[in-house]
Amino acid sequence: MRPVLFRIPLGFASLPLYSYGLMLALSLIVGWYLTLALCERDGMDRTTMGRCYMWTAGSAVAGARLLYVLTNLDRFDNFLDIFKVWQGGLVAYGGFLGGFFGALVFCRLNKIRLLAWADCAVPSLCTGLMITRLGCLLYGCDFGKPFDGKWSIVFPAGSPAFNQQRVEGLLPPGAAHSLPVHPTQLYESLNGLILLGLMFLVRRYRKFSGEMFVAFTMGYGVLRYYVEILRADEQRGAVGPLTTSQFIGVTTFLAGAAFLVYLYSRYRKDPHRMQLWLDGQALVTAGGPSATPSTPAAPKANVNAERRRRKKRS
Repeated sequence: MRPVLFRIPLGFASLPLYSYGLMLALSLIVGWYLTLALCERDGMDRTTMGRCYMWTAGSAVAGARLLYVLTNLDRFDNFLDIFKVWQGGLVAYGGFLGGFFGALVFCRLNKIRLLAWADCAVPSLCTGLMITRLGCLLYGCDFGKPFDGKWSIVFPAGSPAFNQQRVEGLLPPGAAHSLPVHPTQLYESLNGLILLGLMFLVRRYRKFSGEMFVAFTMGYGVLRYYVEILRADEQRGAVGPLTTSQFIGVTTFLAGAAFLVYLYSRYRKDPHRMQLWLDGQALVTAGGPSATPSTPAAPKANVNAERRRRKKRS
């Protein structure tokens, strides 16, 4: 546990750099390069999609913080504390939903095909999970239930896990650290790695736009549901017998399954129209068959090469 990773000396004082804040910033930087690289490969304008990324990322951070605040209202005595995101207190699902609606607004205003953007953006969500959950581990939040296994971890006195276990009467007097617990932060980081591999596998064999977005939505819903079973922190909120994240995960999984059926039916009717990456049609005015591309089509040689690769795989 290391809430403050290091301090920058400034004369007679020092500037603390929080572990979670640094990991969050690093995840946004990695996500920027990954997302825009995929956008360019799919024929999308880098400058426009860079603006879309900034809009989406800002909405994601706001959504992640908002969901945390709504499920932990009793923890905020000072209104200004709501804005201290660098000290932790972000809910992943709030970030996903906030980012989705932010991207939806930007794409509508700029007449961009949302599915084309979503497929390029979801791999950055995976890298974001991998990196920010390391920040959670260093900060000590999102800890797991007591677990006496080979890969269990302990947190020092004063940590969230230690304080909660002391209140629950689980620690003996004079304890210097918490009981061994599940490293649920690392489980979530591993989930990000698994989903990242899944995203590139789906991208390689995709048949229609939206497949990567749906695969992430359904895959994370399943993985997060089971990680929630092993978590012990009390900052997650609840909806009936489920935690807030479990409820959202079940809902998004079912919605993703229904959306997958819908996208596949559209693909069956008009395969080419659902393959936005083939002809550089990622930036297309939404509105039906008469839509016109807002960026030049990809060179015909690239289109033919992609079709040959698809035939070879099949």
